[in-house]
Amino acid sequence: MFTLNCKGRLLIIDKPIIMGIINTTPDSFYAKSRKNNLPDIVHKAEQLITEGATIIDIGGQSTRPGSKQVGIEEELNRTIGAIEIIKKNFPETFISIDTYHAAVAEQAVTAGADIVNDISAGEFDTTMLHTVAKLKVPYICMHIKGNPENMQQNPLYENVTKEILDYFIAKLEECRLKGITDIIIDIGFGFGKTIEHNYQLLKNLSVFTILDKPILLGVSRKSSIYKPLQIAPTEALNGTTVLNTIGLLNGANILRVHDAKEAKQVIELIKIYRQQ
Repeated sequence: MFTLNCKGRLLIIDKPIIMGIINTTPDSFYAKSRKNNLPDIVHKAEQLITEGATIIDIGGQSTRPGSKQVGIEEELNRTIGAIEIIKKNFPETFISIDTYHAAVAEQAVTAGADIVNDISAGEFDTTMLHTVAKLKVPYICMHIKGNPENMQQNPLYENVTKEILDYFIAKLEECRLKGITDIIIDIGFGFGKTIEHNYQLLKNLSVFTILDKPILLGVSRKSSIYKPLQIAPTEALNGTTVLNTIGLLNGANILRVHDAKEAKQVIELIKIYRQQ
């Protein structure tokens, strides 16, 4: 069991939980996750929460392969109103801000966000770790090789599992020294990794349980599903369910998904399976 302090409110992870995705962007890779006005954002949040999401993840900067940075001001314009209206309508729901800018993280937490979700683990903004420590919120620490513009240009590893495990051992110590106590790790499926790397990491996911931190699994509708199957992201829900099942069996604690209902069903069935 993991207990995370979200500004004085406890997020207890004693069973797998769901993080539902809302992208306040015009260009995220899965079109149905894009919500660009407040009524649509509230409606989507309500759907995700009703279907089982414990956390709503708000992102105002696409991080798909090849995406361009929009800048801090535009990211703030896209996210702060969304956070405020979700917090107003669903005060018991935990909100995470998906950003690699410390300034966005700080204003988002002030607006009501409970968790900072950083794809760069502080590598893109050197003030991020200090800021998160000051905010006293949990930190989702993800591994990425390169940046969204170049990360899929021939990423190379000698041993992808060992290299990323070593990375997290060092990064967790760095976070500890900065004063961050509650950390969630995200392997970073699709972020500077080939399809083969992603499946190796999924197969070896249980290795990362030795870090004694909650593990977030983010494979929803990604190219590691739709490219091998030669389908579109809109057709990748079944494949997402398969990979989420494998991830849960190998130690995942949080499923970051576009589709909460199906993720909830996976969690329920795995629970029954494990009781036998």
